[in-house]
Amino acid sequence: MKSHYKLIFGLILGALLGLALNPFYEHPIAQGVNNFIFEPLGQIFLRGIFMIVVPMVMSGLVVGVFQLTSHHGLVRVARKTLLFTLLASALSVIIGVGLVNTIRPGDGIVLPQVSQSAVANVEKIQKNVTEAKPAVQALLEIIPKNPFEAATRAFDGHMLALMFFSLIFGIALAQQRTSTHTPRWVGLFEECYETCMKIVEWVMKLAPYAVFALVFQSTFKFGLQILFSLGLYVFVVVAALLVQQFIVYSALLKAFTRRSPLEFFQGCREVYLYAFATASSNATLPRSLEVAEHKLKMTPEISRFVLTIGSTANQNGTALFEGITVLFLAQVYGVDLDLSQQVKVVLMSILAGVGTAGVPGGSLPLIMILVQQMGIPVEGMGLIMGVDRFLDMCRTTLNVSGDLVIAALVDEKKS
Repeated sequence: MKSHYKLIFGLILGALLGLALNPFYEHPIAQGVNNFIFEPLGQIFLRGIFMIVVPMVMSGLVVGVFQLTSHHGLVRVARKTLLFTLLASALSVIIGVGLVNTIRPGDGIVLPQVSQSAVANVEKIQKNVTEAKPAVQALLEIIPKNPFEAATRAFDGHMLALMFFSLIFGIALAQQRTSTHTPRWVGLFEECYETCMKIVEWVMKLAPYAVFALVFQSTFKFGLQILFSLGLYVFVVVAALLVQQFIVYSALLKAFTRRSPLEFFQGCREVYLYAFATASSNATLPRSLEVAEHKLKMTPEISRFVLTIGSTANQNGTALFEGITVLFLAQVYGVDLDLSQQVKVVLMSILAGVGTAGVPGGSLPLIMILVQQMGIPVEGMGLIMGVDRFLDMCRTTLNVSGDLVIAALVDEKKS
């Protein structure tokens, strides 16, 4: 059986078994099976991937930048990456805001009872928002005082600092290159990158079972009932994600490359399954790099640069989700946002789509900031907590897909 069929089989089986056991969620035996079998299996897979992300990001970015500076022009590639990222993020938010204003999923919704765990999560996000650093300080901290500290705290919001150091290090290496001398560091980083990919190859043998376990945990815990209670909101988010994936991305591929969108998406299907199951762009990055280089035949140094940067800085699905969520909560609480306020939501969501490193905890804190600024009760955040895991899986898939599409746009020879 081909690997992507194994992943699909694991995903479907995990979802079905989780839904079947959801009514028995409180039963000690069901809890024991989840806590001592499926959760450890999923965590072993994720930790196996996460343990090589930092060395892989650093080595891949250093080598990519070195080669771009030497041959392809780093400034040109970086400029095109930023332009396509902003374009894709802007289109995603406009689509989301347009749909939520047309369908208006928050009108007439009966506010459900918010669980205690959701209230606790809202309070945690509020604390993160109050502890967020000013914009100037957040920008300064992109330049690390200690790159080793940035590496050890990469998953705590310091990934951009590690990327900045890798970028500067790669440029400095390129400046040392002569016609007769290539810095020995380059060979070391190339070997490090290839070694990381070999470890990924080993870990991926566990992937079908891990996908089964990860999807099982989500459906076992939440079931489908929570989706029904906020069904129209979930529908709008998923519909907007699908429009971005199959219409916007297809149009961009048609307009700027020679690639067939259908063949491109088929080549990426394994990456999409990993992204959906793990809900993590970082966990999917090794697979994205492998697919870009070997299946999609992209120029390695370009794909390494664009995908590594994009795993943190290109979040189309997150931008779309934030725009929809703020307007949905406004509709739920009857807060009428005028055109200027909606434009502000659009601009802030686009900014979030280019990276939210200055705000701890990902996309939810930025949503809370926008909600507070628009006069919407922050308690409304508790409404979306139950469905956020499912929507996180969906928007992460679009984020990863967007990274691959932008890498293809930047890599296209005729552009």
